[in-house]
Amino acid sequence: MKPVAGLEPRVVKSDSEWHAQLTPEEYRVLREAGTEAPWTGEYTDTKTTGSYQCRACGTELFRSDTKFDSHCGWPSFFSPLAADRVILREDRTHGMLRTEVLCANCHSHLGHVFEGEGYPTPTDQRYCINSISLKLIPKPDADTDDTSDAATPT
Repeated sequence: MKPVAGLEPRVVKSDSEWHAQLTPEEYRVLREAGTEAPWTGEYTDTKTTGSYQCRACGTELFRSDTKFDSHCGWPSFFSPLAADRVILREDRTHGMLRTEVLCANCHSHLGHVFEGEGYPTPTDQRYCINSISLKLIPKPDADTDDTSDAATPT
């Protein structure tokens, strides 16, 4: 994984340690900045109330009250739990300019953030995150029957 200039991760593991901890697909996405296929992730349509942690290190990154239905094929959030939980950096792969989202604790790849797409959310941002990069921790007695509108937090 390409290092983040000027920042050291708090969780540091060798490639062999990451390989031992993660499945091959988790490693490909989290450690090699891969992307899971759209509409295949376990959290794309999840409405469960809870928090989303980095699958690699367990850092709480997002909460379900910032998740919304963007219909893009990946879970979408309008804001991370706190700005210091993620790192944003320029990504020029695939012939385009995007903003990559990394876990600030272990520098694992989570997805990308987009702005100005017109979603009626408080930030007008869409953190488009790979399900495989996350682990949902349901809130005890969480309601899973939410059928809110397309851009309403879920």
